[in-house]
Amino acid sequence: MKKIFVLIAFLVSANFSYGQAGSDRELIIQTVRLYFDGMMERDRSKLDQAFLPEARLIGYRGENLTITDFDTWAGGTAKGTPRDSNEHKNDIVSIRVQGNTASVETELYWPGIYYYDFLTLIKVDGAWKIVHKSWWEKKL
Repeated sequence: MKKIFVLIAFLVSANFSYGQAGSDRELIIQTVRLYFDGMMERDRSKLDQAFLPEARLIGYRGENLTITDFDTWAGGTAKGTPRDSNEHKNDIVSIRVQGNTASVETELYWPGIYYYDFLTLIKVDGAWKIVHKSWWEKKL
């Protein structure tokens, strides 16, 4: 009887853990979609919702290593007219969740350029926030 109780307790805790991870995955997807939508719509408020204010963005523009704080990047990204969603494709490639941290790989196909992002997210006060973006670009 004790073995059955232990087995049931294990199965219940396993389901809870999976359910929590599943819930976190959905919240992470929502955060990444805010990032995508913020870039496409040039909507600073969506970018602010997706990123922690202290976030950093590091990548290569051609041969030049670029290190940008979130405020500078978001300010530039939010300028101009919205981008045409028919000409841009933004995809989530993979998500890995470990506790209150996550990593997300994305591919962005934009006119004349391809971006590959590695996003690091941390759960802050129950919300997932992007804290780091490492990116690589390739001119097409």
